[in-house]
Amino acid sequence: MMPDVNDLEIMMRSRVPLIIIETHEEPRALDLIKRSGIQLNKPVFSWSVTEGVKRIDLTHEIDERQTSEPEAVLRHIKASARAGIFVLCDIHPYLEGEPRNIRLLKEIAMAHDQNQHTVVLLSHAFVIAPELQRYSARMEISLPNDEQLMHLVKEEAAVWSYQNQGLKVKTDNRTLSKLVANLRGMTFSDARRLARGAIFDDGAITASDLPDLNKAKFELLGMNGVLSFEYDTASFSDVGGLSVLKNWLLKRRERFLQVQDAATSDTALDMPKGVLLLGVQGGGKSLAAKAVAGMWGVPLLRLDFSALFNKFIGETERNLRESLALAEALSPCVLWLDEIEKAVSGEDSDNGTSKRLLGALLTWMAERKAPVFLVATSNDISRLPPELVRKGRMDEIFFVDLPGEAVRRDIFSIHLTKRGHDPSTLDLDSLAYSSEGFSGAEVEQALVSALYRCQAEGAALDTRHIMDEIASTKPLSVVMAEPLAALRHWAGGRTVAAD
Repeated sequence: MMPDVNDLEIMMRSRVPLIIIETHEEPRALDLIKRSGIQLNKPVFSWSVTEGVKRIDLTHEIDERQTSEPEAVLRHIKASARAGIFVLCDIHPYLEGEPRNIRLLKEIAMAHDQNQHTVVLLSHAFVIAPELQRYSARMEISLPNDEQLMHLVKEEAAVWSYQNQGLKVKTDNRTLSKLVANLRGMTFSDARRLARGAIFDDGAITASDLPDLNKAKFELLGMNGVLSFEYDTASFSDVGGLSVLKNWLLKRRERFLQVQDAATSDTALDMPKGVLLLGVQGGGKSLAAKAVAGMWGVPLLRLDFSALFNKFIGETERNLRESLALAEALSPCVLWLDEIEKAVSGEDSDNGTSKRLLGALLTWMAERKAPVFLVATSNDISRLPPELVRKGRMDEIFFVDLPGEAVRRDIFSIHLTKRGHDPSTLDLDSLAYSSEGFSGAEVEQALVSALYRCQAEGAALDTRHIMDEIASTKPLSVVMAEPLAALRHWAGGRTVAAD
């Protein structure tokens, strides 16, 4: 709390008339402002449309004046002779499209040298009017660090212990450290609520609590469909082939999951940045992206580029910045950029939005410190700008080709097992041989079609049913033979084969 108090005091001593604080922790912000007022020997008043004006820096709050109307409170501040700090809680709806209120606030700010008033605009979100920008500054309330989060968790554990006749909360140091790491980026109140939920459920902090905690954390920081939390992350046992990619990820798992502090982090090894998965449609790129998160045991976030774009100028870039900030808040995590070429191809018809989006993404990729591992998937490398695919942006570019015969056999086995069928009862070798040129998705669909046929006929599944579906399918490798050949030609010598 003290660094925040000092920062706020510096802003007030610097004679900034309007200070904007965006936070969901209004009580904590008011306490911070009260402390600053005491240090500066200035009275502190708060206003809300329901409570009017109150003096809040004394032992007992005092109603100064029942001024509940926004225009009236602004006139009250303007007319006040004694210098003070005025906190306007959630006044933002009464400034949008209200030129009279904006003008009053500007007049208060312009008269700062005479009245010495400081107006704090406190809200969960605040967009300042252009005519007020030069008189304002933004103040960010700091989030709890690891030490504070650990203290918070132990406080909640002590409360549970007291309520349960002195029983101790069951956990271990490794899981406790992971819990604290997953609480990073949360406010004090939200972190306390999540920690309490994990502890009070069963009096224990276990690895099974972490996925639910991450889901709850994401919902608190939600992005309205732009960024989605993928709850079902596959394990690599569900992915046929990709042995080179699997081995590459295994070597980097420990480094990515290291606790991010100077005492334990291996500074000799760079933090893994991400990979680009290039390949044919249905080849398993999306499943591999999910499997990375499952393999590393971290949340998977998927950025939906179609929801990212907004018709208003600047909104698309803001959506991207907020999505990336949220990914950092949920770190360590995997951020999946599906079909990335659709967002950064730089088409002329979007008024430069794609180029601005690419610039913002590249800047973040170069400057990010949080452990956010990017998995970008693409079907068309020709539409990706060179500055995105060059070495250094991503750790590696993997080419996911059509599965070979042995991999197709594994894929049949995986999908049969998932659907409750014993793979040993079918001739997998014949199925794998006959499905030459099939992608993983096409192999799965042949099995699905065979199962529907068996249901309609009232028959048990056998090899013949699947063989018939394979024979009646024209795979993408046949339908799109020329583009696939061009893609393979480009990938040769430029990428690493994922299998």
